[in-house]
Amino acid sequence: MLDADVTAVGGVAADIGAGAIEEEDTAISVSGAGSVASRVVLQLYDLAGLYFRAFYALPSSIAGPHGRPVNAIRGTVDMLARVIAEGQPRRAVACLDVDWRPAWRVALVPSYKAHRVADEPPMTTFSGGADPGAPASDAAVLDVAGSATAEEVPDELAWQVPVILDVLDAVGIATAGAPECEADDVIGTLAETEWTEPVEIVSGDRDLFQLVRDLPAPVTVRYMGGGMGNAAVIDSRLLHERYGVDGPGYAVMATLRGDPSDGLPGVPGIGEKTAARLVADYGSIEAVIAVAQQEASPLSPALRGRIAGAVDYLRAAARVVHVRRDAAVEASTPTGSFRLPRAAHDPDRLADLAREHPIGRSVERLLAALADLPR
Repeated sequence: MLDADVTAVGGVAADIGAGAIEEEDTAISVSGAGSVASRVVLQLYDLAGLYFRAFYALPSSIAGPHGRPVNAIRGTVDMLARVIAEGQPRRAVACLDVDWRPAWRVALVPSYKAHRVADEPPMTTFSGGADPGAPASDAAVLDVAGSATAEEVPDELAWQVPVILDVLDAVGIATAGAPECEADDVIGTLAETEWTEPVEIVSGDRDLFQLVRDLPAPVTVRYMGGGMGNAAVIDSRLLHERYGVDGPGYAVMATLRGDPSDGLPGVPGIGEKTAARLVADYGSIEAVIAVAQQEASPLSPALRGRIAGAVDYLRAAARVVHVRRDAAVEASTPTGSFRLPRAAHDPDRLADLAREHPIGRSVERLLAALADLPR
């Protein structure tokens, strides 16, 4: 069970009695695949990954009476409804980027996410580091003056993020973040400290494959990077079939291969297949460096030269790629725990949000999925 440094605040669940409003049905389809040894008990959501994906998957012409787009709000709620219905979790946490580009990672590899830095920071940035007792939207909006960099976020998406957090709070779904940490580190910490019950991570970020394991409690990733209709549940077997590595080995492979989307170049000339072979043969970055430095190295001269020229980068990037398991997680739990409610925590507020934006049918789907969960 959870034994990390977690601070939780919250209230009491309530039944919903208000009807949802009508709007065009544009639900996002998310299907499951892969093999899961045990029923999911804890789902961990990479929330930013979900709402960015929803924003780009649905047209911005989906708007409320206020004239603003609600595509990210509606898509995120639909995705949560689908993964809850399919995964049947007992508990769930939406994990936040309190610091989307932590200074300690940038100090190790300055190019880390540098291409995503906004030229002119917006007035607000979204995190979870405010007063944990405040409503979700208040806890998610911080003055950017205290932040070194702001992530480039489309204006049409930026205003929707606090609404998404308001919806989660009204439904009764917990959120969590950690100072100087990304959502990945929050997910890593919560997954690492779950010793007894199965965990499913919901994300489109392959870096989280490094958390996949069988013991002491299985951890899988419902990977959504291949498109909304092609989600796959990645467990240890499927991870090995696809990449030839286990969870920890995936982090080593990713360090060698690099990830341009995160500003991590990797070792020039080393692709995924070569990286996977090096992991299979040697296991760790230090072991790969050591074999490359041997006079009688079994590696080709060209490969030895590539690795030798990237030693400093590899040692730094390994720490950047590594998902933390020791983050000081702070959680906001509207219902007092991570347990999913069977009905909305704040039905009146949820009905108001559904009416204002409008997301009535999406909310109905989410509430139906929650009501169908086993007791």
